[in-house]
Amino acid sequence: MTHFSICPICSGTTFTPYISCEDFTVSHKTFPIIQCSQCHLLITSPIPDPDKLGDYYLSDAYISHSAKATSLQDKIYKLARNLTLSWKLRIINKQSRKSGKSFLLDYGCGTGQFLQKCQADGWHIQGVEPSEHARSLSSRLTQTTIAPNLDNPAAKTFEIITLWHVLEHIPDLNETLQSLRTALTDSGTMFIAVPNHNSWDAKHYKQYWAGYDVPRHIWHFTQSNMKSLLKRHDLRIINTLPMKLDAFYVSLLSEKYQRKPQATMFIKAIINGIRSNYFAHKQNEYSSLIYIVKK
Repeated sequence: MTHFSICPICSGTTFTPYISCEDFTVSHKTFPIIQCSQCHLLITSPIPDPDKLGDYYLSDAYISHSAKATSLQDKIYKLARNLTLSWKLRIINKQSRKSGKSFLLDYGCGTGQFLQKCQADGWHIQGVEPSEHARSLSSRLTQTTIAPNLDNPAAKTFEIITLWHVLEHIPDLNETLQSLRTALTDSGTMFIAVPNHNSWDAKHYKQYWAGYDVPRHIWHFTQSNMKSLLKRHDLRIINTLPMKLDAFYVSLLSEKYQRKPQATMFIKAIINGIRSNYFAHKQNEYSSLIYIVKK
């Protein structure tokens, strides 16, 4: 197992126990989450060693790496994903309106649906995906080569870099962010979507909150420590947008993890999704947030 002894944001070395969560998707093992005493970043620690961590993605239940949709929850996820694809593309096109469409990197592209959408819209695409299975599906869908890492990208720099629920998975957080910053053009924009454990649904579901998703989610961010992390790499947040649909899907999974009766599970998920978005309105503490970032 790999233990984290230094905070990647503030370099603090003092941590306190925060919560313990079960891996409801694959192993059903319990993993502790600790909190940095200085910047309050939450960290899943310990996590499986790098050569074993990939095993925790090997399940059809991990839907972002699978082409299958066997359960009702999977079908709802894919419906929500399809609804948000056009919305994500509009956000990117609005940000790049002056510079025009050029090179776009989707880091952690999964099975490639977003890349395909951008490709059809005229972007020159490049995908990075560490999962061999997901990489194969993405390559087939886009008819392009999907790289396993950033070592040899097809383009040296990108006007747009996207990480849709990816940053929380990356063990070498600072090294990856620095590489992505180097790959971003001086006028370029990065879009980083991550769960927000300051949301109402996170506080409501506690150890059952699907946004923790241990051990796949290593880092658990707030707006404050995300700002500090990006500042460390000379990156600045120019806007923060909510992902309102996430509150409903995360609530649905969290209800499932509590083994609630299916007859009431969907109703409660809808009610709690509405509650989460309602309480998030004033301080922007939505279930998931998109950080729009520039140099």
